[in-house]
Amino acid sequence: MSRKYFGTDGVRGKVGEYPITPQFVMHLGYAAGKVLAGAEHTRGERPAVLIGKDTRISGYMLESALEAGLIAAGIDVYLAGPVPTPAVAYLTRALRLQAGVVISASHNPFEDNGIKFFSGNGTKLPDETEHAIESELDNPMQTNASENLGKAKRIDDAVGRYIEFCKSTFPCDMNLRDMKIVVDSAHGATYHIARHVFHELGADVVAIGAEPNGKNINDGYGATKPQNLQKAVVEHKADLGIALDGDGDRLVMVDAAGKLYDGDQLIYVIAKHRQAQGRMQGGVVGTLMTNLAFEHAMQKLGIPFSRAKVGDRYVMEQLLEKGWQIGGENSGHVICLDKHSTGDGIVSALQVLHALRASGQGLAEAAADLRMYPQVLVNVKVTGKAAALLELQAVKDAVAEAERELDGKGRVLLRPSGTEPLLRVMVEGEDGPLVEQSAQRIAEAVRVAASAN
Repeated sequence: MSRKYFGTDGVRGKVGEYPITPQFVMHLGYAAGKVLAGAEHTRGERPAVLIGKDTRISGYMLESALEAGLIAAGIDVYLAGPVPTPAVAYLTRALRLQAGVVISASHNPFEDNGIKFFSGNGTKLPDETEHAIESELDNPMQTNASENLGKAKRIDDAVGRYIEFCKSTFPCDMNLRDMKIVVDSAHGATYHIARHVFHELGADVVAIGAEPNGKNINDGYGATKPQNLQKAVVEHKADLGIALDGDGDRLVMVDAAGKLYDGDQLIYVIAKHRQAQGRMQGGVVGTLMTNLAFEHAMQKLGIPFSRAKVGDRYVMEQLLEKGWQIGGENSGHVICLDKHSTGDGIVSALQVLHALRASGQGLAEAAADLRMYPQVLVNVKVTGKAAALLELQAVKDAVAEAERELDGKGRVLLRPSGTEPLLRVMVEGEDGPLVEQSAQRIAEAVRVAASAN
């Protein structure tokens, strides 16, 4: 069944434009409330939902709208305020609530926002539940009688609870003393959390990107724009740097020399350490975008590897299906299921730090055996359905020509974005100049084909 509103990561768009309007979000809250109220697991009790948000100025408006819709449907609401997406997953599970809702557009600019849901288990909602909510949206709102309305309550200790949870995922007999770490919070939801986690574990922390004003989230800082982190690590003579995105579920790191490490490299450090300790359960799940060098490195280590579709929900599906614990994306979504029910930038950073402290290595040394192949990603803006361009003969011919030139020593992947009007062209292989040339040639073929159709 096709989705009308939900993408790969909830409902997302530009604020003020349908569907990210207060009217729709109130209806969305009401529809979700009706589905939850009718679920068997409530056993006649009034369902309760947690709402968290990032630091976007529009979060105030959308939080109020969502709260109103849920209460109108008879749902009790717990307000956590600005907290990371994985904090909502954790608190929903810890408080035994029926669902959690995050108001965030992750790494997007502040003009965008979105709504995504977690189940009571702290995982993304099952497809059938999202379909049920979409079906309920076709019905008009009918506010419950006054005696059956929900109530709202603010959780004053949400931040403290989550800080302690993050710290609990790091060995209690280990600390971060004698380490200097630059922490970049992207002016986002971890601005009042991340620095405290690492400081309370003993690190000397330099915080950047930790002064949100509602409009500067992801602006020049964070996991998608790590240049300021790289400079700060070198300037402060730090041991490493940690960058999170606006909602705190994405991670990249920087070594003492200012070199950047993406999700593939960080997962490699975690997996290699766990295997050395005899704690590697099963294999690793990557995505179609995972660097080919990572796959080859897993083969050398004897660790099984599997690719999922792009999107952390698909990585999670394979992990659960296979009974494995570690997976993620090169974009920085890293999942360690023995530590959390979802991807968590802070928790993932702590797993990398655990590996470094246990081995006595720096980040550069720990990741040295993984020699990444050049990978070029070109985002081509399109109108209409990007997937239709994949069937055009000119695009197919450009891909076929690139694959012939790579001669089995690389990969070509074209895929529509799940959140933006883009067709992503990715080429990787051992020959860097050839990879760059192939990616640009395919991207131009897509642009020409798109303009002609």
